[in-house]
Amino acid sequence: DYKVAARALKAEPYVGKMAACGASYGGYSVYYLSGIHGDTFDCFIAHAGIFNEEHMYYTTEEMWFPQWDNGGSPWSKSPKAVRHYENSPHKLIRNWHTPILCIHGGSDFRVPYDEGMAAFNCAQMMGVPSRLIIFPNENHWILKPQNALYWHREYFSWLDQWCK
Repeated sequence: DYKVAARALKAEPYVGKMAACGASYGGYSVYYLSGIHGDTFDCFIAHAGIFNEEHMYYTTEEMWFPQWDNGGSPWSKSPKAVRHYENSPHKLIRNWHTPILCIHGGSDFRVPYDEGMAAFNCAQMMGVPSRLIIFPNENHWILKPQNALYWHREYFSWLDQWCK
């Protein structure tokens, strides 16, 4: 749905460059779109997103959600779980080519910060322009005023760099 909507917008004469940005599930969506979008987007920003669904299952502090949302564990034979883990964004990294900014809180136990670090490392190894920002003393959301100012400055700077 994201890709179809974005391509419809991009076809309009008044739409120029386009970014996909998201946090939490939106961050997961950004990582997934990075592997399937073709040339629809000009840059991405993922905040606290899930990059590797299996690794996330093993490291989150909240087991109910991945058990329910994913249809079970990575070793489950349920069709929902099999489909879910087969569609993990990390399995599409070979298709990445669009600049991506990965942002994460170092104290995020819901979606541990190494999800963002893994996405950034893969982007770097693929030669994709990328940046990683980790806020060591923040969790799933950036709440401290000075950190929030920095977050906004870097967010809009990334968009200015790749979408102007």
